Amino acid sequence: MGCASCSTTKNGVPQGCGDKGHCSSGSCNKKNTFDWLATLDLHDPMAFQIVEVSFKKGNHKGFYLNPPHADAMTGDMVVVESTNGYDVGRIDLSGDLVRLQMKKKKKDEASVIHKVIRVANTRDLEKLDEARKMEKKAMVRARVLARTLDLDMKIGDVEYQGDKRKATFYYTAEGRVDFRELVRVFAKDFRVKIEMKQIGSRQESSIIGGIGTCGRELCCSTWKSNFETVTTTAARYQNLAINQTKLTGQCGRLKCCLNYELDTYIDALGDFPKHADKIRLDNGLATLIKTDIFKGIMYYSVQRDNIKGPLLPLSIAQVKKLLALNKDGIKIKDIDKMEEPGKPKEVDLENIEHEFADVTGEIVLPELKRRNKGRNNRKKPNSKNKGPRRNDRKDGGPKSENKSGKPEAKRRENPNKEKSNNPPRAINTGGQKSDNKDNQGPKSESKGDGQKKSKNNNRKKFDRNKNKPNQNNSNDNKAE
Repeated sequence: MGCASCSTTKNGVPQGCGDKGHCSSGSCNKKNTFDWLATLDLHDPMAFQIVEVSFKKGNHKGFYLNPPHADAMTGDMVVVESTNGYDVGRIDLSGDLVRLQMKKKKKDEASVIHKVIRVANTRDLEKLDEARKMEKKAMVRARVLARTLDLDMKIGDVEYQGDKRKATFYYTAEGRVDFRELVRVFAKDFRVKIEMKQIGSRQESSIIGGIGTCGRELCCSTWKSNFETVTTTAARYQNLAINQTKLTGQCGRLKCCLNYELDTYIDALGDFPKHADKIRLDNGLATLIKTDIFKGIMYYSVQRDNIKGPLLPLSIAQVKKLLALNKDGIKIKDIDKMEEPGKPKEVDLENIEHEFADVTGEIVLPELKRRNKGRNNRKKPNSKNKGPRRNDRKDGGPKSENKSGKPEAKRRENPNKEKSNNPPRAINTGGQKSDNKDNQGPKSESKGDGQKKSKNNNRKKFDRNKNKPNQNNSNDNKAE
């Protein structure tokens, strides 16, 4: 959240003050109210003389008398009276809206005794800021002292008064706590007047604040002022699964929002028949599985001869008719014909609303057949072993192959390792031809350009003859 006083980016988007929506300017306050009568600038000679003042960013509010000499209006920071000294707060409402607010909270006008002293000056605001900075350190220290005394309590929040003469400690506990010794220790350590106030878990979450499962700020910290009891009956009326982790809020209690739509569900359930959990059949039983309150459809699971059948959707009128037959002692034979025409017998699983549940062990994926890639690669023929193409053969004759099916040039890739009874053939280098007489001894080499050039020429010649099997055969004949 961000208000007008927060810093903005280059594009003008407010960055927010980092106070989780409850900044000190009051523009985005906790339990904020809008005084629309004050924006009309209308003079009311019979104006209501009581105003509503909020303290610590809406942590708690109170009603105070607003005398004419104070000259305070909605939005002003004012100094008000208290039982011990004075406090500083902001005026939220003024005029006739305060009368309606007091009626809502059942507050009597005669019970308002404290007054607004004046509008707060700069020194009052500086002192209030100093008091707010002391609260976090005081809360940490208070928790340490409570733990040393072995008290079963939790300090939730600390609030200092505007003049720093009084500190209120909010705590939660399961039962009554004897904190008399703790108050003495607090008074000696903090040197202020101590007030201990026990609150519930819901009040604690409203003071601390936070984000709910819906993604918005907690209702108890933004607008909800009164807390009603919430039971699991509200969840049953709304056909919700009794799951503690989903129905409880951050306070550890059932969510307050379960009561928001409860009245609507109760009104809708008034049209449904009562005691309609089971319908007796001729050779079986129909059990109620699910009720669609808004569509007015009841889903039954039909079981005949200990064999479960598909879900059968029935309207409210049909169920009432079947229950009337059972009441007369008549068992239904063909319950499938009671289904409304035009509707399928089986429930469309794609359109039905499924509830979130743990599907561990319920859904089993089929096993995938693993393919052996190595064996498939062996079966595939290698393109390199196919031999020379027809276009590469000059004479068009049949290519010479050995027993393994490979070309002769491939087999003679390394001639030094070949073992043959025939004498080695001569290698032509430099375009010169060698006679058969010279092939009786070792391989002859031409020494025209030196030893290095002859070796390179031998390699080039061998590479040229690599893809010419017919020429190799002719050379073999000449050598023989």
